[in-house]
Order: sequence, then C-alpha cells, then structure tokens
Amino acid sequence: MSSHPRRSRLCRGLLTALVATSVAVPIAGSACPAAVPAPAPTAQGPLRTAAPEALAARYAATRADIGAAERAAADHGDRKRAAALHGMADSARSFLSFDGRDGGRSVEVFGDLSHAERIAVLVPGAGIGVDHYGRLRNGALALHGELGGRSAVVAWLGYEPPTMPSPASVTSERADEAAPELRRFMGELLNLRPASRTSLVCHSYGSVVCARAAHGLRVADIVLYGSPGTGYANAADLHTPATVWAGRGSDDWVADVPHMKLRLPFVDIGFGTDPVSPEFGAEVFAAGDGGHSDYLKPGSLPLKSIARIVAGTAMSAEISGERHA
Repeated sequence: MSSHPRRSRLCRGLLTALVATSVAVPIAGSACPAAVPAPAPTAQGPLRTAAPEALAARYAATRADIGAAERAAADHGDRKRAAALHGMADSARSFLSFDGRDGGRSVEVFGDLSHAERIAVLVPGAGIGVDHYGRLRNGALALHGELGGRSAVVAWLGYEPPTMPSPASVTSERADEAAPELRRFMGELLNLRPASRTSLVCHSYGSVVCARAAHGLRVADIVLYGSPGTGYANAADLHTPATVWAGRGSDDWVADVPHMKLRLPFVDIGFGTDPVSPEFGAEVFAAGDGGHSDYLKPGSLPLKSIARIVAGTAMSAEISGERHA
C-alpha cells in the first residue's frame, strides 16, 4: 500500500497546526511599529537618470525624510525607533526612498549604482522592518563585499513583511500587495541601468513576493533561498525569462514546513511545491549546512553561490546533487 495518502494527511495536519499556532499568537504587537507617527515623505517622481549628481540629490532628499521621521519618533517617545532612524540618516548611507509611515518602507543602495555592471535587489522575508533593519543591511553589505567592484546591491524593503509566526506569514496576502510595488521599482531600476546584469535575490517570504512580481520581468536571475514555496506549482508558472534558482541550507527549519496549499473559503494557506524539489524545476545551488538566517553570512557557501549567480558566473555544472538533497 502506498504511503502517499498517509504522508499527505500528515502534511495537512502539520500545516493546520502551523496555522492554528499562528492564529493563536496575539497580533496586537504587530501593530506597534505602525503606531509610531511619521510625516509623509517628500513627493518625488521616478528617477530619470542614474548620473552621480542625480543620485546624490535623491540620497540627500531621502536623508532629510529619514531625519524628519527620526524627530517624529523621538517626540512620540519611541527611543528604539528614533535610534534606528538616526543610524539610517547617516551621511554615508544612500537611500533611494523612505517612508516612515505604517511600519516603514525603504530602498537602500550599497555600492555605486551609477556605474554598476551587476545589480542584486534583495527582497527580505518575515520579521524585517525599520526596527530590525540590521539583518537586511548586514546581508546586503556581505553580498556587496562578495561581488566586489562594479556592483551594487539594493535592499528593497518596499512592503510590510509579516511577523513570524502570524496568520499573514502563511498566506500570500502581503505578497499580493507588495508585488505591484516591486514591479514598479524594478521597472524604474531597469530603465535607469538597462545594460546592467540585474537579479532578484529573495529570502523566505520574500520569495513569495518575487514570484508574484516575476511575470515578464526583464531580470537575468531570480534567486529563491530559504523559501517556504512561491504559491506556484513550478518555475515555469512564474512566466519569467529569468533563470530561476533555489537553495536551502540543510539546517533550515523551513524544510519542515509542509509544501502544499490548502484552499479555504476566503484564503489559501501555504505556498505549494518545494522550490528545491525536482518538481519545481529551478536550478538548485549549493547552500551549505546553515540555518534560515545564515545564507548571507560573510564567507559562507550560500553567499558565494548567490554572488556567482548575480555575477553571471554560476554554471549548472557546479550544482552537484543539491536538487535531490
């Protein structure tokens, strides 16, 4: 007798337990970041050029917006938020955009975007926000350091990632809201640097966002790492000309998340096919033995693998057995 029905029932039970746990977590705390007041940012249209003087003017205007949000947070008595914003407003930082309202949105550049031949756009997953921005920043710095000269890394926090665990972390609702914003930003970036080799690098829930935004997107690669699934049955369903890559560390807990979708009356729960499985059909890269937050650690195997993909030097021949791991 086949064990498949039994396994399916087990997965369904595990996913149901995950949803129940998420729902049981008080979600009032997730509203706290949005409760910190911030002024509306300076109205700015899309950049028309990536010339150094144009970028410098945009960075200066955005720095002023961050400073205004810092003062608002301080007046509100939120010292943690004010301290985080103070660091972001440093003159050495380069933000293309910032909006401190509703938990905060930002787009930061690492490297010289004006002359970058290789560009990676990092899309973070659950639990990242203004108050926990250091994790995204550290990963961007590490990837930029691995890529070296003539490269830029863009940390795109252009949406409100779900908290973890929470009901939002097991549905695509936040990703559906984020995808149009990511597509808009990518369109602007690709127009600014059409000759650059540009890749989307998507962690955890961020891979759901990237999959929703992928359709027809003119990028070289879409890199999914630590992904719970994309909501699509296979890479072909993303309808992208990009090469789709996937990787997962052997100690990443996301491997234990049931890779299936439950269709409920008002919402779908779960994200379907495992991106590193043969059924999904992605190119699977070596991701080492690290955990869910270890992919962009300096010196790590997955960091080197992702950098090779972004640089365009990764070859399928370098992928040895990871697809079936």
